[in-house]
Amino acid sequence: MMHYLALLRGINVGGNKKIKMAELKQLLETNGLGRVQTYIQSGNVLFESEEDPLALQTKIETEIKNAFGFSVAVILRTADELKRVIADCPYSPDSLAEGDSIHVTFLGEEPSEKDLEKLSAGANEFDEYQILGREIHIWYRQRILDSKLTNQLQKLKVPASSRNWNTVTKLAEMMQAMEV
Repeated sequence: MMHYLALLRGINVGGNKKIKMAELKQLLETNGLGRVQTYIQSGNVLFESEEDPLALQTKIETEIKNAFGFSVAVILRTADELKRVIADCPYSPDSLAEGDSIHVTFLGEEPSEKDLEKLSAGANEFDEYQILGREIHIWYRQRILDSKLTNQLQKLKVPASSRNWNTVTKLAEMMQAMEV
């Protein structure tokens, strides 16, 4: 049985695309996913399944559309992939100044080189990022709301969903507990 993390893009933000986590959990359990757990209201779901990741992604997106009436991009990572995200983080949470933060943007697929160039063209001196496969590790040296980099992520033209470092590490802890 494989353990997965599903990241739902853009739900429960600003009163849009509202999904109660209890309803989401029940929907996924009803559709055959095991040991479903959610974490906070921003669309973080841990579960186990024997299905192929691409089939799972399509299944979850379809079931959400059917149940809630709107489309949501779903980005999946396995337990091993999530461990790699933590291990490969190029920034140390212990070295952050007040107001700094680390985020990870999970991409549905690797963006094209052309689109990656657009991202670097829109970066500024306040933020630093490194792209490692299908993740972008970002060190915001100011409030995330003041960052121009956040808006540049749309130029990658791939599904993306960001989580702060505290959420990423909490999800990894929850995933590790599931594997026992």
